[in-house]
Amino acid sequence: MPVPSQQRPTIAIVVKGYPRLSETFIAQEILALEGRGLPLSIWSLRHPTEKAVHPMHKRIKARASYLPEYLYQEPLRVAAGLAWGLRQPGVRRMLATFWRDLKRDMTPNRGRRLGQAFVLARELPAEIRHLHVHYLHTPASVVRYAAMLRGLTFSFSAHAKDIWTTPDWEIREKIADSAWGVTCTRDGHARLTALAPPTPSGAGRVDLVYHGLDLSRFPAPPQRPARDGSDPADPIRIVTVGRAVAKKGFDDLLTALAALPEGLHWQLVHIGGGELLAELKQQAAREGIGGRVVFLGAKAQPDVIAMMREADLFVLPAKQAKSGDRDGLPNVLMEAASQELAIVASDFAGIPEFLRDGREGVLVPPGRWDLLANAVNMLARDPARRTYLGKAAAARLARDFSMEAGIDHLAKLFQGQLGGDGGAVSGQGAPPSPEAERALAAVRAE
Repeated sequence: MPVPSQQRPTIAIVVKGYPRLSETFIAQEILALEGRGLPLSIWSLRHPTEKAVHPMHKRIKARASYLPEYLYQEPLRVAAGLAWGLRQPGVRRMLATFWRDLKRDMTPNRGRRLGQAFVLARELPAEIRHLHVHYLHTPASVVRYAAMLRGLTFSFSAHAKDIWTTPDWEIREKIADSAWGVTCTRDGHARLTALAPPTPSGAGRVDLVYHGLDLSRFPAPPQRPARDGSDPADPIRIVTVGRAVAKKGFDDLLTALAALPEGLHWQLVHIGGGELLAELKQQAAREGIGGRVVFLGAKAQPDVIAMMREADLFVLPAKQAKSGDRDGLPNVLMEAASQELAIVASDFAGIPEFLRDGREGVLVPPGRWDLLANAVNMLARDPARRTYLGKAAAARLARDFSMEAGIDHLAKLFQGQLGGDGGAVSGQGAPPSPEAERALAAVRAE
């Protein structure tokens, strides 16, 4: 339970899971904000599922706290949160908001979000002045409810799936309740801005802030041999990185590779875990290329960079999944560019904001495995062209996509929150209304 504190005002960063190998951009951001002197704490909705961590995670000073992943697993914490929360001035507003949400999304997950919000609001230290959440779907619901209960402001970073699979009504209302938000692609910014209510005060505005890359963490690019795929003893080395999920388009990549001419010798390494990994392995075997494809699973960033340094070509054929999920601007593209690695990717989502076709990479329409095969074939046979594109991508990264500008912008926004009064939300310390009682019944049933 919060108690008066004389400690320095702090910002709570809320994430869905921590640490995660697939979310280097979050770890990079937290570490850089700490470097700006911002006091942070980390709150995660889920415990880590991977044993490996990035070196960045070990350098982050903020302590991570974990909410009950499922309410039944920690009933005492949930009960304590409920008992405490029902006595808070903001409870009526919070429960009324939850009930409106629940009527439009009658799912057990909605009740779990409320239970986690009660726990988060109760357990946040008194020095917390502002909440910042990564992802506008589930994590932002928890933060929104907790902020109402505690009388705090909150802000958000929206990325990819959360922008494209969250209903319009939910995005609109979360933006309206937020102090501000950021997102990392022009497409995402356009969608969120269209849903953001105009406010004279600027509250709820959404800014475009690229993650960029902290180039100080990466080695100088290597000198690569001029492979052209003609030597079966020294094949072209292709690498791809990403979770095995539909939006990454790895099924298209395997189909494209199976269609390459017999005289072109190549090997593919895939790095990443994911729900479709077994299916991809089966597809590779079915396509007759299983002996040329290696699936390494999830790896820490130093292992990813080491593999990129050994590779000749990076490929990421992203596309929109049937669910509507899509990528933003994947950080792995910038990591590949840091090593002057030639890139073939989809002309889709935020990718062309960084890579321009024929200038810093080769872009093909999403889902067109035939054009992808042609692009890979042409670049595999042309080491001079690969060198040109790799150097151009590295130059664009250093010039326009370094991390510093984005972190400076975020640090200024956060400092503005700490300089205020915490954005207290007024409320009445009365018993829950009938509407609030129905909301409570929903979370008790979870």
